[in-house]
Amino acid sequence: MKLGIPVYEGVDLLDVMGPLEMFHWAGKDQPLETVIVSLDGGPVTALSGVRFEAQASFDEVPELDILWTPGGDPDVLGRIMSDPDSPYLAYLRQTARNATWVCSVCEGALLLAQAGLLDGYRATTHWAFIACLQSFCEIDVDTSNPRFVVSGNRLTGGGISSGLDESLQLIMMLFGQAVAENVQVTTQYFPQPPVMGTIPPTPACPVTWSSQPSYFEQNESRLV
Repeated sequence: MKLGIPVYEGVDLLDVMGPLEMFHWAGKDQPLETVIVSLDGGPVTALSGVRFEAQASFDEVPELDILWTPGGDPDVLGRIMSDPDSPYLAYLRQTARNATWVCSVCEGALLLAQAGLLDGYRATTHWAFIACLQSFCEIDVDTSNPRFVVSGNRLTGGGISSGLDESLQLIMMLFGQAVAENVQVTTQYFPQPPVMGTIPPTPACPVTWSSQPSYFEQNESRLV
């Protein structure tokens, strides 16, 4: 079972590496292989400035059982979403076609949305980007700021650290509660934050992209 994380310049590091750590431990005893893929197979620099290696190119991994889409720099997201010929969006559509699970964490939901892959599903994203997701009228947006939402074979997560909870949920759905609990214990993921802030009201969408029709709108006649 192959789980792929397609990355790009400006990706959020924790969206990638937090879940990757969980999947790594699950894969110790379960048939789960995790691979980080980039357009050309080369390294990328995260939003935090950390540069890390991908393990394969998009062409080298044309199919996935599980697609995990991370969020990132809003300006980068806007550029990807504004490009009707974006190779990143094309890769999401290609791998989602036969995937068992299509997932996102944080603003990765916006990339899935622009690719037409959340139409007809319930979904969530980072609290600051809820208004962006609501601009896609075919998506049922959960505005209660859950850690994750399961809708059909779509699994979407809230902001950044939500990917840890979300990855455990995916592991549990794939391999059962005992395996997920073992990963939780191994990583000692028993969060007790020293502070407890309050999520503010949803702001205006901070991502700007051109008004290209979504993939669903472009292909509606063929998809119905």
